[in-house]
Amino acid sequence: MTARHVIAAGIRRGNGEGLMASVAEGLSGLGEDVLVVGPPDRSPLMARASALGLPVHTLASAHPAQYALDLLRWRRANPDGVLWCEGTLPALATAGMQRRVLAFDTAAPGPLKSVRRAAARARALATIVPSAADAGRLRDAHVLAPSVPALELVRHGRGAGPLRIGFMGPVSERDGVLVLADTLRELRRWAPEGYRLRITGPTRYADARERVVVEGRLRSLGALVQSVHSMPADEFLGSVDLLVCPAVSPRGFCFPAVTAMASGVPVVVSDAGSLPEAVGPDHPWVARAGDPGHLAEVITAAAAALPAYDAVAAARRRWEAAYSPEAGRKALTTLLEDLGLGPAGSGAGEPAAAAGA
Repeated sequence: MTARHVIAAGIRRGNGEGLMASVAEGLSGLGEDVLVVGPPDRSPLMARASALGLPVHTLASAHPAQYALDLLRWRRANPDGVLWCEGTLPALATAGMQRRVLAFDTAAPGPLKSVRRAAARARALATIVPSAADAGRLRDAHVLAPSVPALELVRHGRGAGPLRIGFMGPVSERDGVLVLADTLRELRRWAPEGYRLRITGPTRYADARERVVVEGRLRSLGALVQSVHSMPADEFLGSVDLLVCPAVSPRGFCFPAVTAMASGVPVVVSDAGSLPEAVGPDHPWVARAGDPGHLAEVITAAAAALPAYDAVAAARRRWEAAYSPEAGRKALTTLLEDLGLGPAGSGAGEPAAAAGA
């Protein structure tokens, strides 16, 4: 089973809309021959590839250690094509092999992660990350922003009711849910009936303590908070007036923020990690990470500006230039050319000499 590009899926929880899913779709859109290899379950990338109609090859085990061994054996038996590794596990499993491109959704700091990534990057052609903020923490990494499609929103009329603040993403401390809950308390003091919070997304609690704290804090807000869990993004964004992305520490590429930009929904972000980069230097609504009082001020300013036609239009232009499918294809083409891979049928089918770690 051969292909010009072989994508090795990682094992992780998520919604499958990560950097490598964007690469797989982009390569296919460029007419490249793509095969996705992965575990029998627990892989959002495998599910995304199947939905796109891409060929997939399923290995036997979903247990991380056995999957790594299965992947190594499969690659040794199928050495053709450039291997794109989604995350640390496939990269470590194939460490030292040539003809590899490694993709990390975020370059989070930490000595153990740094050592593992250094080992994984041995003899790789390149490492790609989704933002310049991540590239600043990972030496010699290439920035390749994921492409994000615009949504046709299912609009929900709001009448004269309270402002509907939306949170879309993992429900966790790291993603700012506690900060947002405290912000809502501040807003309630200023305007008791002026705001409501709608939340959708998976729970990502690190432990039982975090679960108790987050669920208790949201429950204490009573009717001010509505959890809609697995509501589709087009319906959810159509049901809010303002999306808030209040992460308190560096996180992966923020798909909710960029999806809102693409789809005409005003967005407030914190200044954590790559979020300011996503919205651009001229975005008017950026709050200090972990500061509920400042976030309340920024949300109030955004609410006063609604419908904020100029800011929404500027955000849409930034999406078109940096994160639209067209921009993604151009960036991916440039990366292929820089690596000496070239487009399919161009005659530049062999990769350039492998770069060191």
